Amino acid sequence: MDELEIRILFDLTKSLAGDYLKGFTYPWEALSGIGEMIVALGKTLPEAEYNKCGENIWVAKDAIVAPSACINGPAIIGRGAEVRHCAYIRGNALVGAKAVVGNSTELKNVILFDGVQVPHYNYVGDSILGYKSHMGAGSITSNVKADKSFVFIHAQDAEIETGLKKMGAILGDNVEIGCGAVLNPGTIICRQSTVYPLSSVRGVVGPGSIYKKAGDIAGKAVPLV
Repeated sequence: MDELEIRILFDLTKSLAGDYLKGFTYPWEALSGIGEMIVALGKTLPEAEYNKCGENIWVAKDAIVAPSACINGPAIIGRGAEVRHCAYIRGNALVGAKAVVGNSTELKNVILFDGVQVPHYNYVGDSILGYKSHMGAGSITSNVKADKSFVFIHAQDAEIETGLKKMGAILGDNVEIGCGAVLNPGTIICRQSTVYPLSSVRGVVGPGSIYKKAGDIAGKAVPLV
């Protein structure tokens, strides 16, 4: 279970949500309070660096937001971030510094750490994406089970009840998701792991792994940092 803890998955210095996340052990515990956290955090942001754009929406003055993008609050768009053409931010979204939210990408109830890239036709809902994680074109987080029942984390040694009917995916720092991959409800990809394109992933992928398909997961020949 240690590998699923917030302190292991993320470098908390790489997000404005770091102090908020320190209040929890596991990342799914933090999902229900994202909106309230953003409102409280937004009120503390320096006016010299952020513009308040509508109700509970704060956009860094050096962020680039396309005129065609739609941003609903509560939302924070961090310093140097880019929100591209026709991006749809539905609310409860913290977009980290130098993150990229791309063409036709939709966000809802998410924390994107600094440097995250969701640049092409992605759906990310009820999820947390760690520092410099990247989702390839068309990859999505599926956040509701077909039968609308509660989401469980399918770990190696246990079935962990989240108490949530909506939970997408948790990506640790420096995770790479291939194009067209589907991350099923309750998926956790630990830091520095890679998921092959067109994969359907469920459960937990350990740190420093290469997920090819169910039952075919290899280790990377690089040290974890």
